[in-house]
Amino acid sequence: MAQSLITSEIDFDADGKQAGYLRVPHSVHRSAYGWIPVPVVSIKQGSGPVVLMLAGNHGDEYEGQIALTKLAQDLVPEALQGQVILLPMTNFPAAETGQRCSPLDNGNLNRSFPGDPGGTPTQMIAHFIEEVLLPGCDVLIDLHSGGSSLFYPATLLRGQGWTEEEGATLRALEAAFDLPQAWVFQGGGGPHSTARTAMGAANRKGVIPVMAELGGGGSVTPDILSLTERGLRRVLHHLGMLPAYRPDAPRGTRALHAAGSVFAYEAGLFEPLKDLSDPVGTGEVVGRIHDPSAPLRLPVDVISPYDGIVMAKRPMAQVRRGDAVVQIGYDMPDLAPQT
Repeated sequence: MAQSLITSEIDFDADGKQAGYLRVPHSVHRSAYGWIPVPVVSIKQGSGPVVLMLAGNHGDEYEGQIALTKLAQDLVPEALQGQVILLPMTNFPAAETGQRCSPLDNGNLNRSFPGDPGGTPTQMIAHFIEEVLLPGCDVLIDLHSGGSSLFYPATLLRGQGWTEEEGATLRALEAAFDLPQAWVFQGGGGPHSTARTAMGAANRKGVIPVMAELGGGGSVTPDILSLTERGLRRVLHHLGMLPAYRPDAPRGTRALHAAGSVFAYEAGLFEPLKDLSDPVGTGEVVGRIHDPSAPLRLPVDVISPYDGIVMAKRPMAQVRRGDAVVQIGYDMPDLAPQT
């Protein structure tokens, strides 16, 4: 495996709290020997699990960036058993500019794993995470939101587990995070995963991964940010890493499978007729697309091909053909044994 060209200013083996940068080499006209500063924090004390937390994987997703920044400030080594590694602006060029993809190479980090040690900046970051950071970790928590074009309620994302043991661990992490909604993937995962996401990278390295979709629409929602901060501490407590933390009572999670997205087939302004968590039936109109440039033209109905509920919605009114306007999910079947 080729060695990463990225260097770290912090020592991941040292106890205590450290903050610095991952230096991603980037030679450009204004800076022949320059580097891109990816902020990194390590908080370590004694023995225990190692948890890698990412935010800013997509740069226009903000709750996670704030939550990890606050956690970096608040968490002290004396309260910790194990190690937490935080990357609050994982694809720094994208996060710095508030864009989904990096303005330097148009790189979508969550479609770039396993990366390339000698590739573009986004590919180098992906490679460093998969080949340098993840092999030393036990759990990955990758914080996302709907970004500029979608809005999710606070939702945990997880697989069903490559083995029975892994499945039980993932269900326990879901319960510990205790978000209102969970999106459970069907199939995939495991050491042979070909997914180009951070979760796929974790699966390939034998690390337990969970992800979260936390709001979106280019904004920060106070209640979702609060749920995020609460969930991270609850997970660390569940893993035995915050022994003095006292979690409040669980509130419960609605577990869903994704049925699919509903797309616009015309350009115009989208009028939603459904809100988050609303029930939807196959053939039901979920919204209409209007064309104000032709006021007497009747709107075009957007029809769901799925039964279920609205898992996510588009907050932007303007749409083009091919834009997802809602995402539909359905409740996971009850697999409990019948008595």
